[in-house]
Amino acid sequence: MHGWLLDLYEHETDGLIIWVMMTDGQRLRLRCPFPLTFYAAGPTKRLHELGLWLKSQTPIPRLGRTERRDLFLPKPISLLSIEVENPAEQPRLFHQTSQAFPDLTYYDADVEIGLRFAAKTGAFATAYCAIEYEGDTLLNLRALDSPWDLDPQPCPLRVMELEPDSDPNHSEPVGINVKVDQHVYHLDLQPVRPMLINLAALLQKFDPDLLLTSWGDTWLLPRLIELSEKFSMPLPLNREATANVLRKASRTYFSYGQIIYRGEQVHLFGRVHIDRSNAMLYGDYGLEGVLEVGRVTGLPLQIASRVSPGTGISSMQILTALRTEVLVPWHKQQAEREKSGLDLLNSDQGGLVYQPIIGLHRDVGEIDFVSMYPSIMVRCNISPECTPIGLSDPQPDEPGLIPQTLAPLLKKRIALKHRLVETPPWDPRLKLDKARSLAHKWLLVTCFGYLGYKNARFGRIESHEAVTSNGREALLRGKEAAEDCGFNILQMYVDGLWVQKPGATSPRDYDDLLDQISQRTGLSIALDGIYRWVAFLPARRDKRMPVPNRYFGVFQDGTIKIRGIEARRHDTPHFISDAQMEALRWLAQAPSVDELPQYMPGALELLRRRLHALRDGQVPLDQLVLGQRLSRELDLYVTPSPAARAAMQLREIGKNLGPGQKVRFLLVRTEAGVHAWDLPSRPDPRSIDRAAYRVLFLRAVRTLLQPFGIQPEEVADILNNAATQPPLDLRVHVDTTIPLTMMSSDGRVFSKQTGHRITNTEKMENAHEFSHIYC
Repeated sequence: MHGWLLDLYEHETDGLIIWVMMTDGQRLRLRCPFPLTFYAAGPTKRLHELGLWLKSQTPIPRLGRTERRDLFLPKPISLLSIEVENPAEQPRLFHQTSQAFPDLTYYDADVEIGLRFAAKTGAFATAYCAIEYEGDTLLNLRALDSPWDLDPQPCPLRVMELEPDSDPNHSEPVGINVKVDQHVYHLDLQPVRPMLINLAALLQKFDPDLLLTSWGDTWLLPRLIELSEKFSMPLPLNREATANVLRKASRTYFSYGQIIYRGEQVHLFGRVHIDRSNAMLYGDYGLEGVLEVGRVTGLPLQIASRVSPGTGISSMQILTALRTEVLVPWHKQQAEREKSGLDLLNSDQGGLVYQPIIGLHRDVGEIDFVSMYPSIMVRCNISPECTPIGLSDPQPDEPGLIPQTLAPLLKKRIALKHRLVETPPWDPRLKLDKARSLAHKWLLVTCFGYLGYKNARFGRIESHEAVTSNGREALLRGKEAAEDCGFNILQMYVDGLWVQKPGATSPRDYDDLLDQISQRTGLSIALDGIYRWVAFLPARRDKRMPVPNRYFGVFQDGTIKIRGIEARRHDTPHFISDAQMEALRWLAQAPSVDELPQYMPGALELLRRRLHALRDGQVPLDQLVLGQRLSRELDLYVTPSPAARAAMQLREIGKNLGPGQKVRFLLVRTEAGVHAWDLPSRPDPRSIDRAAYRVLFLRAVRTLLQPFGIQPEEVADILNNAATQPPLDLRVHVDTTIPLTMMSSDGRVFSKQTGHRITNTEKMENAHEFSHIYC
């Protein structure tokens, strides 16, 4: 028969259990014989002692001798293989083994069961499969589609949505909303017994495959389980009748300079539970993106929805290793090789950045390499076990593990991007393809960082350095191609160029440039768009200093792009970000730079109304909420930040927040200076610190108006006085002569006209001329 794989997990007595959604509507629970093997390496004597010890265990595993490949070693190594019949027994046995013999090296010991199943059968969550079974035993399963198919067989998931009727962090919910088959049911939490009876009836009637919840991990399902146990009224949350719901504790960890908090998790058996509030990046790509992550990583859906993109790309690498019989190390053994200080200076560099020319520019083309770093890894065969090559070197016959992992994902993303360009707005595939492409983007973005992550199983810092080296070379080749084609370089940032050429105002004017860059680098390049105008912004503290990733602009089709400004930041109150975007959308109506002065009075009037609403107390409190994350435990703050002071207020009523958690608060005129938004009581609207919000508002307005010649010190007077209409000094950089420069491999900058080196002193003394140069 045919069906879709929904879920799989280990069972204490039945081994591996899989749930399949059959084409005839059945939901089958099948037992699958699936022995697991892990390996131990070390001195022959110790392996012999381990074998004797394992024979005394219950049940006795099957032992053998074999040879396999460790990616970091030149030759296959001799191993003791340890096979466990019931996969549920393998974690316990491995834990005991590693405790008894900690001096041995272990492989394939802690691999997620879903990855093992995907490696052996080719099946993954929502895969369409041919299935042979007898009774409740699976005899054979074969995937009929691939994770790389652009249009896979649609999966008939039955979805039930559950959510409390209010944010439980903000106020205690009084009911639950249940949505299924376009019907919405409201269940009051009190009295409890009727609520539990009705919810159980809905679960039994509709028998959903997927529970899609809001705050399901951190509040809703734990509360329902608590009430169910208290009143001795079982809820059929699981399809696996004998299994208890799996609860994983919350955790906090440090990643890429940030403290990350992951809330408690609730996993079901036989059904899939996804919490929109706790799923990673759900707000970016939604349920379709989560399903796509499950397809390409091989992870079960409940895990795929909650792991970071780094864990996702690591899982894909492990899946490639299993399929090619490469050993998966339990702990990474390799350290960075010794380097001299000079070696570090030459090799340990990041992406290339040319600082932008501050100000307003018209008719600017933004050109981006398509997934530059992943493309470099594939093209240059960059993998821990390979000697990396350059952009122009001949391609190797045997791709390494990392290129094997990335190549199909990269190919699929490029195919989706090409299809998105051709898909009309009314096509139902448009939303789906956007979500899937965005899921691919996050995986591909993190694969580069994970290559240099110290704990990555297949990471190596030298490979990481090889990627950035080739990336810098590709960007310089792109710069030279642009200059040879007559374009001026306004900015370069790691994998993108902002270029300008008089008369280059349509996409076909960039065709020759794109072809030249693609030929010189061997990488895919695309025109992201042509700006009617774009403004590159200076640093707040020194208006002479540019900031590479802080700008806003309007494409020819009216689309707005912003980076680094207040409306882009997650800690900005909605009132301020909405005001900034409203004014920007008004200015975006100008057909060209020349018409901008005609639209400026309207933008100023919009901003005045917003400021007057703040002054008159007409802004709803929820529009003034700020959100910031705690960076440490509350008791470790020497001078508590506003977020820490708000968290201390919540701690007093029993709501404890830790590092990485977001705290929402209002600025008020009290001794504490803040009022936590999630306190039961609301502050008196008259206590709102309007002066503090006015400062934040004016800062956002200055960001917006500065490129149009309005000085920061003039902004407050202009907004306070409706009669004041400033003369706009639109210093648009159209025909600006930009010094043509070249850079050597060690980062030194030279003038192409004179050939002499441009010193740091010259850069500082002539910042207006050299502001675009590498920094």
